[in-house]
Amino acid sequence: MQGQFDLLVIGGGINGCGIARDAVGRGLTVCLVEMDDLASGTSSSSTKLIHGGLRYLEYYEFRLVREALKEREVLWGIAPHVVGPLRFVLPHHAGLRPSWLLRTGLFLYDHLGGRKRLPPTRSLDLTRDPAGLPLKPGLFTRAFEYSDCWVDDSRLVALNARDAADRGAVIRTRTRVVGAERLAEGWQVTVEDVASGARDVVAARMLVNAAGPWVADVLSEKLGMAARAKVRLVQGSHIVVRKLFTDERCYIFQTADGRVVFAIPYEGDFTLIGTTDLDYDGDPAAVAATEAEVNYLCEAASVYFRSAVTPADVVWRYSGVRPLYDDGASEARAATRDYVFELDDASGQPPLLSIFGGKITTYRKLAEDALGKLGIGPGQRGAGWTAHAALPGGDFPVDGRAALAAELRAEFPFLAADHAARLARSYGTRARAILGEARRAEDLGRDFGATLTEAEVRYLADREWARSAGDIVWRRSKLGLRMQPSEIAALDGFMAGLVGAGQSGTLRREAR
Repeated sequence: MQGQFDLLVIGGGINGCGIARDAVGRGLTVCLVEMDDLASGTSSSSTKLIHGGLRYLEYYEFRLVREALKEREVLWGIAPHVVGPLRFVLPHHAGLRPSWLLRTGLFLYDHLGGRKRLPPTRSLDLTRDPAGLPLKPGLFTRAFEYSDCWVDDSRLVALNARDAADRGAVIRTRTRVVGAERLAEGWQVTVEDVASGARDVVAARMLVNAAGPWVADVLSEKLGMAARAKVRLVQGSHIVVRKLFTDERCYIFQTADGRVVFAIPYEGDFTLIGTTDLDYDGDPAAVAATEAEVNYLCEAASVYFRSAVTPADVVWRYSGVRPLYDDGASEARAATRDYVFELDDASGQPPLLSIFGGKITTYRKLAEDALGKLGIGPGQRGAGWTAHAALPGGDFPVDGRAALAAELRAEFPFLAADHAARLARSYGTRARAILGEARRAEDLGRDFGATLTEAEVRYLADREWARSAGDIVWRRSKLGLRMQPSEIAALDGFMAGLVGAGQSGTLRREAR
């Protein structure tokens, strides 16, 4: 990996991968290093939404909300396999926010962001609309229905990394920064392979610290610098239960403490409920949903749903640490979700840009702004190209996912409908690269369960940096919800063999 790069990015979450993709597409030479798997931290622990953030209007975050609302349809357009439209039902809860305030907020939400394809807000009579059926009878009679989008968050990260690599970037996972020296001509950064302990030096003219919850640690411990901005670590936890309702719409519930909780149809047979907002102190890698958080989410949902949700119903829980910019807000839920840059380039020294905050919805704009901060601004070297270039597999119409799944079944008649739909949703047109020349199911190799085949596993190892069963069943997919522990253990053994053998050398290839 030795060599001179224009830009070295530390961190393989959505912001780091988005910056790497944008930069290499403008002609820069780029290297990205990530100490674990892509999206192994915050970027795989979101509520799986591309949204403006309705509740941020209460904190007057108009710039952030406007930017996020505009990005919804941009991201849908470039990644229609992993981003798509959703309708949200917001029941009016007597005693909480008044209906006039909800109407005002939703009016702004409809008109701030240049909405074009997504349908507008409408009012619902829950005594007549099917959305009222799962809710407690008689308590919730009115609601508002509005638009946002869903996202497969960790796949969005992997696709940005894949596109960056396809364009020439070097992507190194399981590679941590151990130190850096700032010289007159640029940075000399020492990195270490986590598995082997082998060290290497990477030279780069510019350095971006997109380490998420570890942004301050990278500054102080690896770069020997003090941050002027402060990061506020906020824990957000989610639970997944068996499907609570059959309607395709989602719910957004107000809570007595002023927050909101989402209940979202998830992976076909499940409902995702989240999130919490708690200040976090500790190693971000050790974060886990607490019993108190699980109880909070169950109780919040039970206020609304006809059938109570209990901790015994939870089939999966996950938690992430949001690296928010510390704006001095008294409560974690009030801390800004906007992003803040800290640029250190005094006296013409090689620049270091550190990123605080941000949200998955605005990652693409954050990347543009980050490169602008580094002096690669609008009008220079293809700025703005990422708004129009499809992510890998996303070269089909925004309403074409079902048609693509049908095409796959026609081309590969052995595929079951649910298998074809999952491949279309995860890989888009690149599903054909997995299926190859297969003419029968056996041609895809070993069956690991839940439609996961050896052909897909090898594709993920070779093309998307997957190294373990966890990388595949919880990040590149959510098949862990359907697979048996014995099947996941068998997959882990298979992956260990691939990594040990180097899969005929392909596991070490960076981007070729």
